Amino acid sequence: MSRKIVVALGGNAILVDKPTAEAQQEALHKTAKQLVKFIKNGDSLIISHGNGPQVGNLLLQQQAAESEKNPVLPLDTCVAMTEGSIGYWLQQAMREACRMEGLDTEVVSLVTQVVVDENDPSFHNPTKPIGPFFTEEEAKSKTDGVYKEDAGRGWRKVVASPRPIAIEEANVIKRLVNEGVVTISVGGGGVPVVRKGMKLEGREAVIDKDFASEKLAEAVEADMLLILTGVPNVFIRYNTPEQKKLEEVTVEEMKQYIADGEFAPGSMLPKVEAAVEFVENYPKGVAVISSLENLDAVVKGNSGTIVKK
Repeated sequence: MSRKIVVALGGNAILVDKPTAEAQQEALHKTAKQLVKFIKNGDSLIISHGNGPQVGNLLLQQQAAESEKNPVLPLDTCVAMTEGSIGYWLQQAMREACRMEGLDTEVVSLVTQVVVDENDPSFHNPTKPIGPFFTEEEAKSKTDGVYKEDAGRGWRKVVASPRPIAIEEANVIKRLVNEGVVTISVGGGGVPVVRKGMKLEGREAVIDKDFASEKLAEAVEADMLLILTGVPNVFIRYNTPEQKKLEEVTVEEMKQYIADGEFAPGSMLPKVEAAVEFVENYPKGVAVISSLENLDAVVKGNSGTIVKK
C-alpha cells in the first residue's frame, strides 16, 4: 500500500567531514541511494533537510569578505541560499538514484517560506546552533553573537529559532506530491517570514527543521513523518547501565519521558517533540525516529522508534 512520507534529513548528515561542495554532494548521493528504496516500494516522498552547519559556514564567509561594496547578507537570505544549494545537490542525487533503479520519477526542490510569529520569544533568547564547533576558550573570545555549549560536542553560535506556524507553499507542495513528484522543501527549516498585510517579510533566524517538517507533514496529510538521526532508535537513560531502547511508544509515554528530562535539548529533544506534535495533530499518521543505515527495516515498517496516538 502506497504511503505519503515526509523524510527529515539533518544538516549534519549532509556535511560529514569536509565542508567542500564535492564532499557534501557525495554524502547526498549515498543518502539518495537509501531514500530511493521508498520510491521502489511505491511510496510518495517529501524530503526536508537541515542546514545548521552550512548556513553557519556561509555566514563566516560573508563576514570574512565584508566590505562597503560587499556587505553581509541577512540571515534569512543565507537560509534561502543554503536551501537552494542543498536542494540543488539533493535534487540531482535523487534523480540519478531513480534513474539507476530504472525509475523515471521527477524530482524538484522548492525554496520554501515558513511563517513565524514576530513576537516569538526565541528572538530574545537564541537557542539554535549553527556553523562549526569551537572550544570554550575560542567561543568566549568571539564578539559576533551568542555562543553556547552544544550537547557536549563543543561550543557553537546560536541564533533565534522561532516555532513555525504555517508553510506558505503548502498547497503547491501538495499538488506536486499528488502528481507523483518527489519534492524537496522546507530546507533548513524554510526561510522564516512574518505576515505584514499583503506582504511577507523575512526575519533573521533559523527554524528547526524537525518542527518545520512536522508542519509540512500535517499540511500534506502524511502517513508517516520520518526523522532521520545518527542512531536507529531513541533511548531513555542514554549512556547509563540502565539504557533502554524505545521501539513502539504512545504519545502519552513520550510526553512523560520529555517531562522527566530524558532527551538532550538541541539534540534528540526537538526530534521527539516534533514526533509527538505530529501524531497529536494528525492522529491518522505515525512518526518514526531512526537512522539512514536502518532504512531497509523502516521501509518494511518494523523498525526505529515508532510514535503512535
